[in-house]
Amino acid sequence: MSSPATEQAKGTIDTVVSAISEAFHWLENELFSVGETAITYGSVFRFLAILVATYIVSLVVQKALQRYGDMRSSFSRSSLYALKRITHYIILLVGFLVAVASIGIDLTKFAIFASALGIGVGFGLQTLISNFSAGIILLFDKTLKVGDFVELESGVTGEVKEINIRSTIITTNDNIDIVVPNSEFVAGRVTNWTMRDTYRRIKVPFGVAYGTDKELVKKAVLEAADRVPHTLNDESHRPPQVWLVEFGESSLNFELVVWLKPEAVNRPGAVNAAFIWEIHTALVENNIEIPFPQRDLHIKSWHADDAVHVAQGKVSAKSSKDKPKQKERPSHNDAADEI
Repeated sequence: MSSPATEQAKGTIDTVVSAISEAFHWLENELFSVGETAITYGSVFRFLAILVATYIVSLVVQKALQRYGDMRSSFSRSSLYALKRITHYIILLVGFLVAVASIGIDLTKFAIFASALGIGVGFGLQTLISNFSAGIILLFDKTLKVGDFVELESGVTGEVKEINIRSTIITTNDNIDIVVPNSEFVAGRVTNWTMRDTYRRIKVPFGVAYGTDKELVKKAVLEAADRVPHTLNDESHRPPQVWLVEFGESSLNFELVVWLKPEAVNRPGAVNAAFIWEIHTALVENNIEIPFPQRDLHIKSWHADDAVHVAQGKVSAKSSKDKPKQKERPSHNDAADEI
């Protein structure tokens, strides 16, 4: 036989439960129905709660994978990134299906509805679906990874920072983030400078006047290449070379062919500027003429007044040549310190 205190406690609990039920009774109100399934406020809140919980679980799993990758030095950065993204999408998909099932919608009927909706969405959002598919391909493919330095057919160059579901973020050497649709990587031509090997060779063109000693040009330019810190001094690769490539209209055209250090591959503009700077310095120090464009002028008629003007011009030009020119050492090569 229960005591009066116990009966009173039970009565209090029942009162509290009844009050709570009445307070949240509006959650059972029907919003709309999907077939024979009634969608209430409570089912909507349950649906959203499951989605939020799924997202939190995904974040926890990604942090766990990141810690695992940090502990394993053999685990590549690109593989870890792809694994995290794919795991994130799978967890979200599973959570969404569980949330749909929690509100009482039959997944079989939902699949039929989703198929019909997908056809309509496919026509209306064809570009979005294309970028989504391309993003999945990039995550599984090994031709493009986070950290690669790429050059797109559109002219965009930079380092791959993120591969998302719709687009890829590329950071240029000017620290500008460019959002590129994933379909551009799949459908267009992409130059990956660091796909297999980080050693690259560049060709720096320059020209000298006709009559210049080729051996002197070669010696001066090779000394210039040695002064640039980007030059690779590894015996496994070929040393810098100077090629005579063309007899130009006003100059002998050469190319400095040089292999770069791995850290210089991602800075093509600064590297090219550094070599041009040192080449100009070497040519000036060795008194090698850098020619201007030349043209032949044929005069069909000649008058006395013209002869006087030409003679005056020659005298003026001669007086200007007689003035001594002060030779100054070029300033510091700023481009060499870019990296």
